[in-house]
Amino acid sequence: MALEDKERWDEKYTKKTKIPEEAIQLVQSYSDLAPGKVALDLACGMGRHSKYLAGKGFKVDAFDISSVAISHLQGVPNIHAKEIDFDTYTLPKEKYDLIVCVYFLKRSLFKQMIDALKPNGILLMETFLHDEENEREPSNPAFLLNEGELEAFFDDRCELLHIKEYMDRDYMGYKTMKTQMVARKKGGGMSDEDFWA
Repeated sequence: MALEDKERWDEKYTKKTKIPEEAIQLVQSYSDLAPGKVALDLACGMGRHSKYLAGKGFKVDAFDISSVAISHLQGVPNIHAKEIDFDTYTLPKEKYDLIVCVYFLKRSLFKQMIDALKPNGILLMETFLHDEENEREPSNPAFLLNEGELEAFFDDRCELLHIKEYMDRDYMGYKTMKTQMVARKKGGGMSDEDFWA
């Protein structure tokens, strides 16, 4: 298990540092595009997006490495909260109409996310980009995307409905470059031969 990650996030959520509670605008604006009501909130944290989606009638799998975060979602109607180590867990295939992945980056999950969507399922992503003007760096530079990286990976496998790179301020007030994407999985799925072609 990624023990250091688990300990770091458990500590953050135990301290109850200032953490946003409202779903980001991307999720509010585009979640209705999902063709059905089964959703996955990847690295859900304290569950702001899970709660938002559950309130809109979705059945939500809320996964996170932090047992502290997951404990806050136990018993919430329409949310199945589970502690997951993303280094070892494999997402189920073609289960979800909607996947939300916000401020979490694990490139090895990109293909799994596509596979986990039903045909025409929707993927909503927003995270941070490398930029010289960023005022706060993450604990690990690998947690930052490069310019155009999302588009380069997902363009062949999904219909990109919205993609944007922009300078913003994070919830602590630091200027930071972000990217967001709304992608619809192309119908019919994708074989390993297609992926590596």
